[in-house]
Amino acid sequence: MNQYKLIKLKGEGTFSEVWMAESLRTGKLVAIKCMKNVFANEEQVNNLREIQALRRLSPHEHIITLHEILYDKPTGRLVLVFELMDCNLYEHIKGRNKYLNPNKVKNYIFQLLKAIEFMHRNNIFHRDIKPENILLLGEHIKLADFGSCKRINSEHPYTEYISTRWYRAPECLLTDGYYDYKMDLWGVGCVMFEIIGLHPLFPGNNELDQVHKIHNILGTPPKEILDRFKKHATHMEFDFQPQHGTGIDKLLVNANASPECIDLIKKLLIYDPDQRINANQAINHEYFRDLVEYEQYKVLQSNLKTESILKKNSIKPSYDDKSSRVGNDSLIEDDRSSKRMYSYKQQPSKKSQSIPPPNKQKKVENPFKSSYAHDISTEEETIKVFFIFTKQCKYFYFNYHYQQVCTSTYKQTYNLCINIEKDL
Repeated sequence: MNQYKLIKLKGEGTFSEVWMAESLRTGKLVAIKCMKNVFANEEQVNNLREIQALRRLSPHEHIITLHEILYDKPTGRLVLVFELMDCNLYEHIKGRNKYLNPNKVKNYIFQLLKAIEFMHRNNIFHRDIKPENILLLGEHIKLADFGSCKRINSEHPYTEYISTRWYRAPECLLTDGYYDYKMDLWGVGCVMFEIIGLHPLFPGNNELDQVHKIHNILGTPPKEILDRFKKHATHMEFDFQPQHGTGIDKLLVNANASPECIDLIKKLLIYDPDQRINANQAINHEYFRDLVEYEQYKVLQSNLKTESILKKNSIKPSYDDKSSRVGNDSLIEDDRSSKRMYSYKQQPSKKSQSIPPPNKQKKVENPFKSSYAHDISTEEETIKVFFIFTKQCKYFYFNYHYQQVCTSTYKQTYNLCINIEKDL
């Protein structure tokens, strides 16, 4: 902690407190999360879910960046150093008496869903989606606080009292820990309503009141769903009388919410988790059509520029499907067991030439990012790149690993990266 100067307390929770701090080495402002628990050794630190998850998920444009882990062995104190954001969504809407611009709301939820889709695709679910864990820097959203996250494929039952009550899905409230990753989508629905309507959707005072608050708006679940919940419920006796809720629509009459917006909220708040929309389906919902089309346009522009640079360097891209992701598909794993994987297609060369070896400790340059010189983590990662051709806009894609972007020797790829950097 001698490397940082604490400036201001930003927030405090059960297990930690967060400070704004300044790096004495660089002068850069950061957020420091001081854990209240004491850790006996480094193994306990490395086994923390938050650390394991962030190592696996970073870097991602909508997931908070962990810069540094500081562990003091003599005292057992642990500090996590994060990038500093402006505020969280709760602070952003607190005390407002004027509704947010609908396009701004749409942009926030779109970014949040992109973070959740990536997280779920990597076999992790958050379990505590709420406005306080969604951070803002300008108009840019990042998901934070992975202390409660869980592997999607881990065995039931899970912890019952997870997630903040107001954003807790029915399957969490009514069963003994028999829920799954779809609980995150219920949380998104609650958050989406809250930043549109500027008040919580289901502000229950206790577990039972929380259930009644949900029933008052959505009505009671169908009998078959309640029967399914009862099979895994011993902590609560329930025999709810059939009830018709007021519905979401009436609550957003004055908020200028579009029919597509309300439809998405309803699909996120379906009682049956099997029928509830997932993150990928939500991203492709009609509500986000303009944002999805704009992203496709940006990818097209990026790839056209990349193609131009490839042609200039006389190197053709490879469409080899064998360059698919390598590695263990299990989610949160001990970082010590993670191996840095590199894959290059070598072709025999008559002349042995000196080529700089890949540095496994440093980040490598990814020429297929829109910036063309953007740093990416050396953790194994597959990046999907879309090429859009013809007037019919047919899509052709391929996967690649790091610098393996063409069926050429490592030398050609290395030179390509250097030339791209010079061109820019």
